[in-house]
Amino acid sequence: MTGADALGSLRTSVLCSNEECAPVLPWLSDAGYEEVLYVALHVHGSVSVPQDGSEVFLEPGDMVLCDAGLRDSPRFGDQFRMTVFRVPRRRLEIAESDLRRVMGVPLRCGTGVGALVSNFLSSLASETAFHQSHIGDRLARNAVDLLAALVTGFVEREQADASGVGAQTLSRIRTFIELHLTDPDLSPESIARAHHVSVRYLHKLFQSEGTTVSQLIRLRRLEACRYELGRSPRRRLAVAAVAHRWGFASASHFSRVFRAAYGMSPSEWRASAWADSDVPVHDRSLGGHLRPGVVIASPVSGTTGPTAASKAWGTSGAVPSTSSRRALSS
Repeated sequence: MTGADALGSLRTSVLCSNEECAPVLPWLSDAGYEEVLYVALHVHGSVSVPQDGSEVFLEPGDMVLCDAGLRDSPRFGDQFRMTVFRVPRRRLEIAESDLRRVMGVPLRCGTGVGALVSNFLSSLASETAFHQSHIGDRLARNAVDLLAALVTGFVEREQADASGVGAQTLSRIRTFIELHLTDPDLSPESIARAHHVSVRYLHKLFQSEGTTVSQLIRLRRLEACRYELGRSPRRRLAVAAVAHRWGFASASHFSRVFRAAYGMSPSEWRASAWADSDVPVHDRSLGGHLRPGVVIASPVSGTTGPTAASKAWGTSGAVPSTSSRRALSS
């Protein structure tokens, strides 16, 4: 990395290939990393950004935001060049949660606001006459404002996607989960693969739902097992067989999470379900019938997924407390 130049509140430097040693990444060596972030503007050569298990290669003009908290830094080929801007975080006036959303994500800057920001930064870095001058200070403030606009636009598009097209995708994913609860290989990775989305995007879809993909799978499997365990003794299966049937690999793990959810062991639940009445458990609760491959809908809400599940906890003292539901994520 070449020496840094001052440009108002910005500091610029060049990150390029070096035959003698690996490039020194400024966001990993800067002692003041908590107060600043780095905007790496790709100029030429091979630079990629790790994303969801694959490599996304940057085009000239693309950008990526980096700081010391970034788990995976960009990866460089033998010949490359990037212009790096050191930006005070507070000057952007953007919530830290929004900055974390965009950190390490490749920002395509071929068109629109991205192209405007990229071209402005490229020109600003190359015009050394503006450095160390009052004009440079003004231009630096403009550059920070443009960067803030770029980040804000990125975050808003993500949010719009989650509430628009993302809502349709989320509905399809919920149905898929219900239809594949008995598959022991059902996981965020397999769900993302089946819907041609990244695991990262899948998790973002569920952020606004107040749960995670894994928690939803576990809750729905528990409800299915609870129904199976409350069936007629003439059709009763062993606890371990029920757990295995609904995708739990370990009977001991199943017993632990079942107790955390319902306050009793699976065997205790099965005994209590038939202790006082000959009416099947699914007729004494809100859950309705549940069989492998059948999407359960709550008669109360007419919905599927965690909303229906939360209304279908049933009776007989088996409603999980808030702390018990929280324990399901452990």
